[in-house]
Amino acid sequence: MFVFSLITNAQKLVFNENGTFKIAQFTDMHYVHGNPKSDTTLLILKRILDAEKPDLIVFTGDIVTTKEVKKGWDTITKFAIDRQIPFAVTFGNHDDEQGVSRSELAYLTTQYPYNVNKVLEDGLLASLNNVVPVYGSKKNMQVKSAIYLIDSNAYSTISGVGGYGWITTDVIEWYKKQSIRLTINNNLQPVPSVAFFHIPLPEYRTAFNDEKNVRYGVRLEKECAPELNSGMFLAMKEMRDVMGVFTGHDHVNDYIVDYYDIALAYGCFSGWKTTYTPETNGARIIELKEGEREFDTWIHLLDGTIKERVSYPQDFKKEE
Repeated sequence: MFVFSLITNAQKLVFNENGTFKIAQFTDMHYVHGNPKSDTTLLILKRILDAEKPDLIVFTGDIVTTKEVKKGWDTITKFAIDRQIPFAVTFGNHDDEQGVSRSELAYLTTQYPYNVNKVLEDGLLASLNNVVPVYGSKKNMQVKSAIYLIDSNAYSTISGVGGYGWITTDVIEWYKKQSIRLTINNNLQPVPSVAFFHIPLPEYRTAFNDEKNVRYGVRLEKECAPELNSGMFLAMKEMRDVMGVFTGHDHVNDYIVDYYDIALAYGCFSGWKTTYTPETNGARIIELKEGEREFDTWIHLLDGTIKERVSYPQDFKKEE
């Protein structure tokens, strides 16, 4: 049985008077409490939040990777709480490797002030599969956009199939039911939506490899998508609501590419510098536009550099 719920356990998310709603995506922070190397991660949070002043923060997995799990989450979430910024969480493949299960992490993270996730007691949503509405600026209680938060799991659970996990068929069916309900309530028009999860879809690789597709940013490593395709992209095309997907996982990829009128994008690695990730740390910013199937997005780096500022879909139209 699927349970439909719009998130109301925190404050309501609302478009600004100018008709925009800004999201800051932080991903793959790999925060280790007490490790001086992680000070860079904390500096990223402070500088970018103070500069961008987002309406919502989304942490897309591999956020806290310390044995002191609660202290780690206390430290990370304090940046949002002190600034009174709502925040959301999706888990990656490393978050639950420190002796705390996904379900336990879900209950932990939803206890913090300003968290907009919700744990529903039906098993399916215990890992924070949620849909969060963003209401219009006119205070008419009309949903103008939706933010899907989806658990892409960790590793393959099928014998003989290696690699990383995927969005399971029951979660895809859950997503479709949420989308249908929102569409019905919006005079039968799909609600412009974005989706956040950790592991990229197999379509990322296909889209980037096709030089006919307009793309911005870099691919410096092979996409670590699941070996099996569970059909999430197809479901989004069928529902016609999601206009952009934002993931993490691959630390040195930060591209955004248009694929059949859905933007497939990476966030920006938000952890501390290593040999593997030399100078790519920062965050992706997404600015939604009220009532429109379009958004602006850019990468904001630790040193203040802004790169790859683009508007979707305007900057992705193919030349005839």
